[in-house]
Amino acid sequence: MHDEYIFEPVPQPGLEISGTDKLFPVHRIYCVGRNYADHAIEMGHDPNREPPFFFQKNPDSLVRQGQDFPYPPATSDVHFEMELVIAIGKDGIDIANDAALDHVFGYAVGLDMTRRDLQGEAKKLGRPWEVGKAFESSAPCSPIVPASVIGHPEKGAIWLNVNGVERQRGDLSQMIWKVPETVAYLSTLFSLKAGDLIFTGTPAGVGAIQRGDKMVGGVDGVSEIEVGVV
Repeated sequence: MHDEYIFEPVPQPGLEISGTDKLFPVHRIYCVGRNYADHAIEMGHDPNREPPFFFQKNPDSLVRQGQDFPYPPATSDVHFEMELVIAIGKDGIDIANDAALDHVFGYAVGLDMTRRDLQGEAKKLGRPWEVGKAFESSAPCSPIVPASVIGHPEKGAIWLNVNGVERQRGDLSQMIWKVPETVAYLSTLFSLKAGDLIFTGTPAGVGAIQRGDKMVGGVDGVSEIEVGVV
């Protein structure tokens, strides 16, 4: 028990790191919106290159490898979005593009699960997206693979199958804002901390899941994730 608190604080969220028994302590989760042109088009937006925008999920929204995704309440339209995840390992603010990769500890793959009906209502009313994006268990994520092992991927297939049927496929080379640019731009808005995660956006093909579905996806050369919907 921590004597300085009136009750026991919630545990520190963490992700496994491939090749070690240590955990990566998660500070914040940032997500890039519409970072693939084909996904921007399917969502009804202009795919031209504009400054990136970001929203957040909560660190305790993580679902680690081997855990299930519980279908959330207050919705009937939950969508998958397969993404490359950047794990920040060094603090920084106003980071230059050519120094951005020095702040990256490694990479994972994750799912930006979305209550699309609630997000759509929020968009229409000009309200924040938290009810659609930041609910419990909305961020399934694989173990982190250190950049010292795999380098910094610039290309490679990103894909997702649901019940054995391919639903999403793109390539990291199609990202509008690349990893260094994303890290550098985000650091002009927030003080990045070791422990931050950045979900980098999803290719086209997002769609709904149902209880009993099994999602299997990954980024070639990085990692894979398997999540059941319960």
